[in-house]
Amino acid sequence: MNLVKSEKTNVKGMTVFNTTKVDTKKQPMFFGQPLGVQRYDGAKYPVFEKLTQQQLSYFWRPEEVSLQKDRGDYQTLRPEQKHIYTSNLKYQIMLDSVQGRGPGMAFMPYCSLPELESAMSAWGFMEMIHSRSYTHIIKNVYSDPSEVLDTILDDANILKRASSVTESYDDFLQHAHEYDTSTMWELASEGHTAGQYDRYSLKRKLYRAVANVNILEGIRFYVSFACSFAFGELKLMEGSAKIISLIARDESQHLVLTQNILNKWKEGDDPEFKEIAREEAPYVRKMFMNAVDEEKAWAEYLFCNGSMIGLNAKLLQQYVEWTANRRMKAIGLKPEYDIAAKNNPLPWMQYWLSSKEVQVAPQETEVESYLCGGIVHDMQKDTFAGFQL
Repeated sequence: MNLVKSEKTNVKGMTVFNTTKVDTKKQPMFFGQPLGVQRYDGAKYPVFEKLTQQQLSYFWRPEEVSLQKDRGDYQTLRPEQKHIYTSNLKYQIMLDSVQGRGPGMAFMPYCSLPELESAMSAWGFMEMIHSRSYTHIIKNVYSDPSEVLDTILDDANILKRASSVTESYDDFLQHAHEYDTSTMWELASEGHTAGQYDRYSLKRKLYRAVANVNILEGIRFYVSFACSFAFGELKLMEGSAKIISLIARDESQHLVLTQNILNKWKEGDDPEFKEIAREEAPYVRKMFMNAVDEEKAWAEYLFCNGSMIGLNAKLLQQYVEWTANRRMKAIGLKPEYDIAAKNNPLPWMQYWLSSKEVQVAPQETEVESYLCGGIVHDMQKDTFAGFQL
């Protein structure tokens, strides 16, 4: 373990505005000096600035998509299809409830680059849009929204996943709170061994938390996406599928964000994190395998009463393995599963995951507000003939 002494600072503990000048281009991504002036005229890592701009350009609201047809479609679904549709909604709500507050609570307080702080702010905001989207779907599809929303925490299958999804977050948050409220923060900054060891342990927990989020964004969401898009392929619940496609587009940005954080640690953004990345590789591999096993079990649960055209438990389980291989390779881990990269078990998924393919323009999705204040281009010379003020 190579402990690194922090740069001395006059800041005692956390602050929302550091009045000491700090060259953020010389800071690590996390656990550097607290940030002061928010400025974006230069960045140590321009990729995070690009991700912020990309997320902002994707801004959307669920009300832009009509769900009128979905309400009627739901009534025609067979019982096993209703089970798949509703269970997935519950699971997606749980995941985005975690992500709606997780990055802001856990990661942002310790971020020391303005461009990364900005990207995470946009990330948290879009996750809130996702949670609101699920409520929008439920209010429009179900006659009694409480039959879904009030039963999420009664579902043992969802609670089991909630535990593994939040464990690394909570472990880091609890340790971080102890670190912030004790003398360890100051001891670490002054080079005392006890403080440095405690900070190293805290960094390890942050590494695990970010790796866990990478798995959440890159694997867990995609199992549910596949089910939502399978309905869309059947021309059922198409409004829901279009909203989920917008969510998937956002989540791809969040996945890239976490991949960049993990890879920059591995490349040496912070010498301690570089060593932690090497030490934690076997643990992260186990995290991936555990997530894959859980998602396979979730697939069995979803299809316990029957499959649907184009999707069944076996296909979904193969897709989980195929996706996991891609995610592991993206952060420098050797793929675990025996399935070729070119053999996508669900090739039709790409249509829905590509924002260029799925039409979500207001004119197609019957947005009432789109017509208000709109510009009509089919005017004739005599359109206002006879009109007087």
